[in-house]
Amino acid sequence: MGRKVTLATCSLNQWALDFDGNLERILRSIEVARTRGAKYRLGPELEIWPVMHHNVRYNCRVLFLNGKILLIRPKMLMANKGNYREIRWFSPWNQLRVEEYFLPRMIQEVTGQDTVPFGDCVLSTKDTCIGTEICHELWSPRSPHIRMGLDGVEIFTNSSASHHELRKADNRVDLVKSATTKSGGVYLYANQKGCDGDRVYYDGCAMVAVNGDIVAQGAHRKASVSSYSHTSLVKVDFSLSTGNDLYLPTHQPIRWHFHTPEEEISLGPACWLWDYLRRSGQAGFLLPLSGGVDSSSTACIVHSMCVLLCQAVEDGNSQVLGDIRRVVGDESYCPQHAKELCGRIFTTFYMASKNSSEDTCNRAKDLANQIGSTHMNINIDMAVKGILGIFSAATGRWPQFRANGGSQRENLALQNVQARVRMVLAYLFAQLSLWASGRPGGLLVLGSANVDESLTGYFTKYDCSSADINPIGGISKTDLKSFLLYCVEQFQLTALKGILAAPPTAELEPLTDGQVSQTDEVDMGMTYSELSVIGRLRKISKCGPFSMFCKLIHTWKDSLSATQVAQKVKHFFRMYSMNRHKMTTVTPSYHAESYSPDDNRFDLRPFLYNTRWTWQFRCIDNQVEICWRNNVTLLLEQ
Repeated sequence: MGRKVTLATCSLNQWALDFDGNLERILRSIEVARTRGAKYRLGPELEIWPVMHHNVRYNCRVLFLNGKILLIRPKMLMANKGNYREIRWFSPWNQLRVEEYFLPRMIQEVTGQDTVPFGDCVLSTKDTCIGTEICHELWSPRSPHIRMGLDGVEIFTNSSASHHELRKADNRVDLVKSATTKSGGVYLYANQKGCDGDRVYYDGCAMVAVNGDIVAQGAHRKASVSSYSHTSLVKVDFSLSTGNDLYLPTHQPIRWHFHTPEEEISLGPACWLWDYLRRSGQAGFLLPLSGGVDSSSTACIVHSMCVLLCQAVEDGNSQVLGDIRRVVGDESYCPQHAKELCGRIFTTFYMASKNSSEDTCNRAKDLANQIGSTHMNINIDMAVKGILGIFSAATGRWPQFRANGGSQRENLALQNVQARVRMVLAYLFAQLSLWASGRPGGLLVLGSANVDESLTGYFTKYDCSSADINPIGGISKTDLKSFLLYCVEQFQLTALKGILAAPPTAELEPLTDGQVSQTDEVDMGMTYSELSVIGRLRKISKCGPFSMFCKLIHTWKDSLSATQVAQKVKHFFRMYSMNRHKMTTVTPSYHAESYSPDDNRFDLRPFLYNTRWTWQFRCIDNQVEICWRNNVTLLLEQ
């Protein structure tokens, strides 16, 4: 007959090197677990200890009971791709044996122990058997829970630090469910939550699965288990269950709520921004708002952040209220609604030039009015003219736009001057706009370059894409458009309809009869939807020019000829290789997409390429010739 046990799992908003804060959050979660009757409490990965054993550093789980260490379990399978370089910091545990670990003297004084078991083993209590996994081990084809399940472990626990990525949550849930589907048992999953001072956001999602069903999401839960045995174990004189059970409890599966990608964008980056703001000590955000899709998406994420904050305050969250008061510098302040809070912590401004249209200016103004940001309109022509005057005085030449008879070099240089002036002004206003209004503090500059533009380098190095942080740098243009449609309905931001209807444009070249003549997709030579496909092939499928061409002639066969596909693939790789150097200085961005070109940690590649791609392009040309001959032969046969 099974017994009832009460188990607790949690998600903690830990912060690297914040020892006092981390300890406080751990103790608080333990107290909550105890008051709810839990006999076992699970926390996220690395909430306490990395451990040095024989002068080797390991990522470890440390299991305690009543002031004594029962087991130190080192991580065996490292996460060493994408955002993670664990082998840079830790070594995997590859030993089959369990060793004795000599505790540091300061720990000996606390626990009264000299040595404790160290290695891959499980805990055997009087009534059950508990096994341990650490984060990436769940995702491995050699997951420890497979062997443990066959040996009779009933309760599997996983301390994780798994980051958010669009459309990833269902993979995580499926893995947790599958861990107990075949051999039964309980699987407890704990995860880190929040921004840990880097480009990723940990989205929590603690959960409990029983016999392949999710029975709890983000809460403590009681579960039913049966009894088996295990051969490699640490015996513990302790019971998780009690002897006075009069009935066997049942668990009911719950229906997991998966957010849509649009909801994920409104939640994940918004929480990341708030964690960054409250921990940075700054007084708010500043955003150059151009009236286009990208900067409007950043603005809407900040608005969503304010909505979440006001909801937390309304729900009685005193910590959030205290953080808001510290940010705005007013200990008596209490936000009444999101629009009002937005006006306190969010500044937007439109930087017009003679190449800007009245339409984009009005779109930016209307959106700022609806979200409640403090908005300004400024003109940069005076600064641009001054910089060009310095160049002219030194060289005796004055560059012209292509529309006015200038060369391509002149045309590009004039666009870059405008873009870079905007970056300088953005940082000036971030430092001094609050000073000018008699308020303390400075503002964090927000960027708004999307993942597709980063991939092709379709931005000016050191322009408004250069900022302190960028919440949309890992999100595709296609997803951002869907997100703005969601915001129209969710937040009643009707100004976004006009923004979505307008063609994307940088507005850096002269207007034609007062209308925009420059569009992004014409400049790039491909659509944003085509770029999303190409980006996934480059990163996820690890395609170079030729293999990408071979895939796309099948994917796009109904809309493009082999020659047209070849032209697009060649054009992309020329742009990509010419502009890859821009990724070395790109603004730290929220990681949200599996094909991100982030050069800092996710997509480590050279930034100096042979842009001619002679061998690869020759292979493409040969294949196009074969396709052409095959088509001609087919037509003759018909």
